[in-house]
Amino acid sequence: MSGYRKLSRTTAQRKALLRSQVTSLIYHGKIVTTESKAKEVSRIAEGLIALAVREKDNFETVTVTAKVPQKDAEGKRVKEEKDGRKVTVYLEEQKEIKKDAPSRLHARRKMNRVFYPVVEVPTAGKGRKKGTKKIDLAQKMFDEIAPKYEKRNGGYTRIVKIAQRPGDGAMKVLLELV
Repeated sequence: MSGYRKLSRTTAQRKALLRSQVTSLIYHGKIVTTESKAKEVSRIAEGLIALAVREKDNFETVTVTAKVPQKDAEGKRVKEEKDGRKVTVYLEEQKEIKKDAPSRLHARRKMNRVFYPVVEVPTAGKGRKKGTKKIDLAQKMFDEIAPKYEKRNGGYTRIVKIAQRPGDGAMKVLLELV
């Protein structure tokens, strides 16, 4: 007997399905799926959340000096003439960044192996690239989800049975983060 459910799919299809459902669960906080899929997704998600909880404080804050382009009132870069060419004007700013410890970096990379990239599109600009932003789900795990569960030893997800699906009678469930 295998250590996981095959879900009547080939390996590539199964991995893609589980990755997309784990990504949706972390992004939205809950999904509706069948019972067997929910149990598999829950296994993967709980492992990732436990990893985030272990590594959430494993970083150091470092101050760096960065060159940032100067911008005008409209948000465009300020340019000045030097030797007959237009050159962007840069300002030096002090920024504080989080520097991951090696174990936290490894955890982030493990999470990014599972998560699909998520792009948030504003409702006003549907179909346009302008205003879209990429969501870093690994960062969301460390900043939002891990602090919520730091006092909890496992059991980060809940499966609630809803009803049977009309077509094939499969049990539909709500899988949510507790």
